[in-house]
Amino acid sequence: MVTQEQRKRQLAREKFLRQQQRRTSARRKARVRNSVIASVLGVIIVGSVALYTTGVLKEDDKANASADTTPSASPSAVKDPCEKAAAGSVEKLTWKKEPAITIDKSADYTMKLATTCGDIDIALKTSAAPHTVNSFDFLAGKGYFDHTKCHRLTTNGIYVLQCGDPTGTGSGGPGYTIPDENLKDKSLKDNVYPAGTVAMANTSQPDTGGSQFFLVYQDSQLPPSYTPFGTISAKGLTVLKKIAAAGENTGAGDGAPNATVVINKATVTKS
Repeated sequence: MVTQEQRKRQLAREKFLRQQQRRTSARRKARVRNSVIASVLGVIIVGSVALYTTGVLKEDDKANASADTTPSASPSAVKDPCEKAAAGSVEKLTWKKEPAITIDKSADYTMKLATTCGDIDIALKTSAAPHTVNSFDFLAGKGYFDHTKCHRLTTNGIYVLQCGDPTGTGSGGPGYTIPDENLKDKSLKDNVYPAGTVAMANTSQPDTGGSQFFLVYQDSQLPPSYTPFGTISAKGLTVLKKIAAAGENTGAGDGAPNATVVINKATVTKS
């Protein structure tokens, strides 16, 4: 028998999924419209893959979606906890194909996101996700992530900050895709991405990762469909929680962060 609480959780999951489906459909229509406009004007536009984390909240015996999160405060009621962004502008670069693997698969690599809210240090899972780590090494080296905003904060059902889109819209990418990797990582137990995980966003289809990624600041129940490729340091997790505490701009648990999160500089280093 389905209890009232279970029914509430089911409705919350269904609502969350419908929202993501509507957003995906809207982005698809926008891409088609833009392609038509480009052909009329004779402009060649390099298309990018829409990368979006579309996880559905799974059933949790402890509480339902509305009970285990605090509603986000409105932007006007929240003081921005972050500093002013460094001078510079985003370079919207694209490439036709995935870069050749040049990293040392047996070596350790780290990524540092120097953000307006504080530094986020990430230990990368090189041997388990070589295509992903190599791509980030390549993109960071080209300054691809520099001056980009983290465009999405989710505080209801899943608990993630999403970054890596130079357009800041959730539909940008580097022009190429990379394969899914490490989906059986030992850290992913019972379909939970634990706090501190860094994983690839995608279109919900296999092998559609590009440049967008999400940082998990609280255990989040998601299907193991998003390449986990890094682990955030304790200090970095503190920065993430500060960002999350400021909430997002819709008040519904999924929108742009109230904190102005800009990646001033992203670097990948072999250690």
